[in-house]
Amino acid sequence: MNDIVRMDSNAKLSRIVIHGDTVYVAGVTSRDEGGIEAQTRDVLAKIDTYLAQAGTDKSRMLQVQIWLKDIDRDFDGMNAVWAEWAPKDAMPTRATCEAKLAAPDLLVEIIVTAARKPA
Repeated sequence: MNDIVRMDSNAKLSRIVIHGDTVYVAGVTSRDEGGIEAQTRDVLAKIDTYLAQAGTDKSRMLQVQIWLKDIDRDFDGMNAVWAEWAPKDAMPTRATCEAKLAAPDLLVEIIVTAARKPA
């Protein structure tokens, strides 16, 4: 029996890895070329989809890492969208940092670790 489940895999990564009751979602970026708010909304919508594929949802998030291209310019806009989306009664631990992202038009990348829903 394989105790590690890998989903949406390719030669570079698995988008989702499940080990036991823990779900790991790889860094999610946006295809939207808009500003930070549009990109953040797109990323969070994708995360909702990936968590559902793994049998869980955002209320079960444990830890989130947020990477911004320009933290001084984009933190407030990202945080406003985050505040609309994140469950008020189930906030995960979170870190937000500035990083050089993989493409010049990317403004945000988010990594999520969550617990699976009980069977």
